[in-house]
Amino acid sequence: MLSTTPIFRIEADVGEIQRFGHTPYGERRVIDITGGRVHGARLSGTILPGGTDRQIIRTDGVTDLVARYSIRTDNGGLILVNSDGLRHGPPEVLAAIARGEKVSPDSYYFRSAMRFETADPACDWLNRIIGLATGQREQQQVLLDVYEVM
Repeated sequence: MLSTTPIFRIEADVGEIQRFGHTPYGERRVIDITGGRVHGARLSGTILPGGTDRQIIRTDGVTDLVARYSIRTDNGGLILVNSDGLRHGPPEVLAAIARGEKVSPDSYYFRSAMRFETADPACDWLNRIIGLATGQREQQQVLLDVYEVM
């Protein structure tokens, strides 16, 4: 069961796609996570620069996403984020996203399973949950609405 509303929203600012070419696993890409905000009823803070989203474009066209980054809460606590997801959709929708066009998140699939790690007592609850996020790719941002798996 999932929480009925998101417990927070992540608005991650991202850099340009770094293309590493076709490896034995698929087309490799790395995208720097340069900053952003987290806000919601249970968490507010800033995304710290230095994270990455490492991607493999599989032979079936699905993007396999592995993102690792950090959040500093508005109260100064630090949180490590592990987010593993998938994104896929009709070729014309994915092409529009690649061109930086606004696309309805309902027109493609973008989901991530999320785990968190923190020593901050105020956010200790994050150490004991799994989040499930619905995502949206913007030109220079990734938006994730994070729900708690209950």
